[in-house]
Amino acid sequence: MRIEKEDMKMTWTCSREAAMAILRSHVKAEHLIRHAIIVEAVMRYFAAMYGEDIEKWGIIGLLHDIDFEEFPEQHCHKVRELLEPHGFPEEYMRAIESHGYGLVNDVEPVERMEKVLFATDELTGLIAATALMRPSRSILDLELNSVRKKWKQKGFAAGVNRDVVLQGAAMLGMELDELITHTIKGMQAVAEEIGLKGEL
Repeated sequence: MRIEKEDMKMTWTCSREAAMAILRSHVKAEHLIRHAIIVEAVMRYFAAMYGEDIEKWGIIGLLHDIDFEEFPEQHCHKVRELLEPHGFPEEYMRAIESHGYGLVNDVEPVERMEKVLFATDELTGLIAATALMRPSRSILDLELNSVRKKWKQKGFAAGVNRDVVLQGAAMLGMELDELITHTIKGMQAVAEEIGLKGEL
């Protein structure tokens, strides 16, 4: 982490390596690390699509579940306690808190960055599960129709809150199919790292 002067304004930055070190100091389960990497990749994809700060969005995605393993009953409520000592700015911490809106807190996603995190966090779980069910076990050949079929099967990936995904899509003014398509593309960038490259 460092603070730089840029056109007489103070700019706070955190490297991906530093953020990963912080994440691993609080999260040990590899499936949670993998989920963090997935959401990071999706956030980076959407940031590029919207012409936003890719690094900032990526760090927020990577750290969005920073308190989940240690404080599952207080998820999103321990974010500040864990990140403030590292100097994280308010917008980072608020964005992370906002993905728990309506579930564990009342921090409503307002910024586009917050809305993307809220909309895609749950969705990535459904997409990953769908990819694993395919013969190729790969996200690289995963198509929208496959995800839509699984979406309709309420017993499939039952832990995925589909209402949250729909709410997030509405916040973004985006059709569900479009949101799914972009989220798949974001995840494809880290296919090998998240174990979804398959045999392709």
